[in-house]
Amino acid sequence: MPNRPLPQPIGIVACSAEGAALCYRTICAEGARLLGPHAHPEISLHSHSLADYVSCLDRGDLDGVGELMLSSARKLAAAGARFLICPDNTIHQAMAYVEARSPLPWLHIAQVVAQRAAERGFRRIGITGTRWLVESEVYPDKLGALGLDYVRPSAEERAQIGRIIMDELVYGSFKPESVAYFQQVIERFKQAGCDAVVLGCTEIPLIISDENSPLPTLDSTRLLARAALKRAVAGD
Repeated sequence: MPNRPLPQPIGIVACSAEGAALCYRTICAEGARLLGPHAHPEISLHSHSLADYVSCLDRGDLDGVGELMLSSARKLAAAGARFLICPDNTIHQAMAYVEARSPLPWLHIAQVVAQRAAERGFRRIGITGTRWLVESEVYPDKLGALGLDYVRPSAEERAQIGRIIMDELVYGSFKPESVAYFQQVIERFKQAGCDAVVLGCTEIPLIISDENSPLPTLDSTRLLARAALKRAVAGD
């Protein structure tokens, strides 16, 4: 039997620890389905301090966010990565700045999610995530390009969801009342005609899934990990 070509090494540009860890674990755990027992592609990960990203986001400095991402990209390229992923939806706001300067190609998390939504036949998508993310065009642009409609959280919901993410989830704190709040928001999306919800912060899948969500979920973290795994194995 001919040897299978080695999968391409993956570079992870990390931002928050919990989201990056879930993405990394997913690639490793699901690699075996394609590559054999205990096998997964080579993975390199680099992370600047989350505080550096938050400082840039708070002052609206997307170029600063982009420079942090590019710094990680250069280090991952030097480590042997062939392409890059970022398991953080919010900082994809800087991708227009990053992609033109990057030493390596990227998979875009919102593009991966939007394609999956279209494949599953969803038409109207609720968006959850940090305030920075849901007030941006990261998901509207990618969903709209495929003819998909979307609903954003209200101002009050954005504030509360953002607090849960930044004060609890990024620290690995998972409270029942926070789960209930997300379920309440997703139920409102359902009443507004949504047929799916994007878990648009890579920590949200730690507390919300198809098992406890009023709507089918689009798990951005795992979808990105699976897309990266598929690309690594395909070698293109």
